[in-house]
Amino acid sequence: MSSLFECSVLAPSWLCEHRDILLYLAPSLLLALLIRALSARHPFFFLFTVAGTICHELAHFVAGLLTGARPAAFTVIPRRVGQGWELGSVRLTRVRWYNAAPSALAPFVVVVLPFIVAWWRTRTGLHFQWVDVALAFAVAPQFLACWPSSTDWKISLRSWPYLLIAALAWWAVTLWR
Repeated sequence: MSSLFECSVLAPSWLCEHRDILLYLAPSLLLALLIRALSARHPFFFLFTVAGTICHELAHFVAGLLTGARPAAFTVIPRRVGQGWELGSVRLTRVRWYNAAPSALAPFVVVVLPFIVAWWRTRTGLHFQWVDVALAFAVAPQFLACWPSSTDWKISLRSWPYLLIAALAWWAVTLWR
């Protein structure tokens, strides 16, 4: 007989299997929200976003290399742009319809990093140590950096043939069902 408070009764099985990883990441996720709120108030708190900015821009750079978009410049030094801040940028010199979306939306891959760190730290069970505090500060910005900027989304729209292909595939699947 199962208890009313067992994980499998309250949550799906995949959540129960990975609860150590999710519990490990909870402080980092809360810290990410705090960093986001504080960095909106004062530029000093951008220091806490540097690890995420580096990963975000590296994702663009590597995707640009792999897809032939030819990255030409890379910076993670914040600068004032209009009413806001640009935390970093990568200049791609050969953006075409076939490489715009992969290069611009590459930061989605950054969200994998916190889960790799959490898996590494919880392989033998959930045991918090002092190094996990430092890792929380390194992992938290990755949650903020994994979402492409508005400029990234605009650049990704140059891959409109992908959207057409996806729409046709969706239409074919719904017609087939």
